[in-house]
Amino acid sequence: MAQMLPAMTMLDAASAIMPKQPICVEAPASGITVLSRQPVRPDGPPSAIGDLTLSVSDLPMLSCHYIQKGLFFPAPDVPMASLVSLLVSTLSRALAIFPALAGRLVTLPDDRVVIRCNDAGVEFHHAVAPALSLDDFLVPNADVPTKLTKDLFPMDRTVSYDGHRRPLTSFQLTVLGDGAVFIGVVANHAVVDGTSFWHFYNTWAGLCRGASPKLPDFRRNFFGESTAVLRFAGGVGPAVTFDPDAPVRERIFHFSGDAIRELKAMANRRSSSAGQDAEVYGKMAHDPKNPQLVRGEISSFQSLCAQIWISTTRARKRLAADATTTLRLAVNCRHRLSPAISSAYFGNAIQSAPTTATVAELASNDLRWAASKLNASLAAYGDDAIRGVAAAWQAAPRCFPLGNPDGAVVTMGSSNRFPMYEGNDFGWGRPLAVRSGRANKFDGKMSAFPGRAGDGSVDIEVCLAPDTMAALLRDEEFMQYVSCPSHLL
Repeated sequence: MAQMLPAMTMLDAASAIMPKQPICVEAPASGITVLSRQPVRPDGPPSAIGDLTLSVSDLPMLSCHYIQKGLFFPAPDVPMASLVSLLVSTLSRALAIFPALAGRLVTLPDDRVVIRCNDAGVEFHHAVAPALSLDDFLVPNADVPTKLTKDLFPMDRTVSYDGHRRPLTSFQLTVLGDGAVFIGVVANHAVVDGTSFWHFYNTWAGLCRGASPKLPDFRRNFFGESTAVLRFAGGVGPAVTFDPDAPVRERIFHFSGDAIRELKAMANRRSSSAGQDAEVYGKMAHDPKNPQLVRGEISSFQSLCAQIWISTTRARKRLAADATTTLRLAVNCRHRLSPAISSAYFGNAIQSAPTTATVAELASNDLRWAASKLNASLAAYGDDAIRGVAAAWQAAPRCFPLGNPDGAVVTMGSSNRFPMYEGNDFGWGRPLAVRSGRANKFDGKMSAFPGRAGDGSVDIEVCLAPDTMAALLRDEEFMQYVSCPSHLL
């Protein structure tokens, strides 16, 4: 508890905190009941940042749901009233560092959409679930209990365009019956990407334990000169571009560091028994007629994604052999641009990098072939590719077509490099597990999380049509790499 005590003296930020609003509602079927909703505004004087124009990477996200991510923590050893006060007061200070998250979206007369940093505020929810414990949420070798997890987050399935009238972020502390807590954050996806989301989460946690924050960079230097706009007739915002009610099963697969290293070795042909194949691939890789093949080392994560792509495609029994499959990976453009922009750039600086192959090609080739295709796609995704995608969007602005219309897409979001466990100790212990809400989920949507152990392990949150998930679970080649994380045994 020693780390938490210095921050307890910071409760004089209460002037930025509005009175609690107790609410009387029946507990939903999940057993999670919101006890109070508390408006919170940034601490200190009014923000001087002004308006931040949405970029060519922000605007397409107006049709996406708000991001919903959060962390389970062990039981705090302080009274709950003190914990709530601490979280709210430090949230107020964190919002002063990230004033855009306490603002609202505004469409200007010239149709530009901006974040107005007007300190309008956010909501902090305090919820309890006395009949639930960690064991109800962190169930080994089972689907995610989405009927429970959905109520860990406020603003469920809110579309980002609604930030014109609703808070751009919202927060919920849920206290379980065994004392464990979940801290969920909901953030407008037209305002932040995953990098900025976890930067804020880290900052909030750090303030709770008395750490100095890393400041965000609010310069709009990711194609900030663009004059392209998205127009919505009559001010009616867009809907999501997929069916959010289509049935999917959701499961988190854990891949140990050893399993991923084995996949990487296979993808790079390190086994001595594969010497002949390695020689063949070496010749092909240096053949200018085969530019799609890798010229450098295939990474651990690329190897894992390639195996998931192969196995998921195999599990989709209804796909024709000549159907084109696509693996899409979210790419952080900050360091790929020339010159690079700050790693602390606030906003969306992401694009979706596609890799394609036919069903027959994936079925008839091995892991190295698929991983080489992916490696080549990502290696080529540099400054020229990013600027080309941005230019194409400016020529024909549209909302990002999230979804899986042909049933043959795997979309990998989030990142195993995001600091989900690192830096997110609020003062009473490291997080136990990361979970997300129902936002932006459809058949083929996957999200990468770092393993809690920090040993190179990775957790992949997988959403698939029920029949595809059933087939994947029967795939012995895939399941041999899946295990249960040690802290859940």
